[in-house]
Amino acid sequence: MPVCEKAYAKINLVLAVTARRTDGYHELQTIYQNLTLHDTLQLTSLAEDKIILTCDDPSLPVGPDNLVWRAAERLKRFFRISRGVHIKLQKRIPVAAGLAGGSSDAAAVLRGLVRLWHLPQDWEELIQLAAELGSDVPYCLFGGTALGTGRGEKITTLAPCPHFYVVLANPGFKVKTAEIYHSLTEADLEPGYDLTPMLRALACGDRNGIVANLSNTLEAAAFRLSPAIRTLKDKLAQKAPSLMCGSGPTVFALFTAQEEAEEAALSLRREGTAVWLTETISQPTAGGE
Repeated sequence: MPVCEKAYAKINLVLAVTARRTDGYHELQTIYQNLTLHDTLQLTSLAEDKIILTCDDPSLPVGPDNLVWRAAERLKRFFRISRGVHIKLQKRIPVAAGLAGGSSDAAAVLRGLVRLWHLPQDWEELIQLAAELGSDVPYCLFGGTALGTGRGEKITTLAPCPHFYVVLANPGFKVKTAEIYHSLTEADLEPGYDLTPMLRALACGDRNGIVANLSNTLEAAAFRLSPAIRTLKDKLAQKAPSLMCGSGPTVFALFTAQEEAEEAALSLRREGTAVWLTETISQPTAGGE
């Protein structure tokens, strides 16, 4: 029987880049939050030892250049699996948009193959595999509301974020995460960033405290490289508290009222902006549909 998994998009309520690391990465303090917007993956076991990836988005590669394919190959090699798998990927999360679509898809493959092939549910091993695939993948294994440290791969579960309606707006171009990080200056870094106010707001379910403490160090570099991101954020900020998603270029706004979120989304669509109306989700994503 095929196994189905949902791969949820994420935003970062906080993304504080505190230092450069000697391994080429950056030291982070980040608070991840899942959204209901998701991709869907169907995994079918094959007798033949090969990985077949099909996707409804023709712009995406379906071989080793795709993180989904690499996640399946890495897990097969780790557990010495001689069977194959056919993965059908239905994309709904925009690509290269700061929403961890590829990372979430890779995490969903790891979860799905454990179920499909009845492998040991050793989460420490899966987290290690996930970290080798990308900094956001360990978070995407579990989802919900979580603190990420190190380069983002060290995960601590937090109290669920209170419910928000979320408007995502995309300026219509892609950005490269590596280019954004490379463009950070020493003045952009926030070595003394204090997460306490946001953590306190989350623990108390304080919506006002959460929106007051939204923060993303990467905005400075992204705005210098692509002023259109700043323009879009400023436009969205007129409607509700807003922030760039991860390394961009998507920006998000948090709403407590559905009608206000719908009005904001409609207004931006009328101007030709790509918009998604979604919501925060409090449950972890592990375990499939």
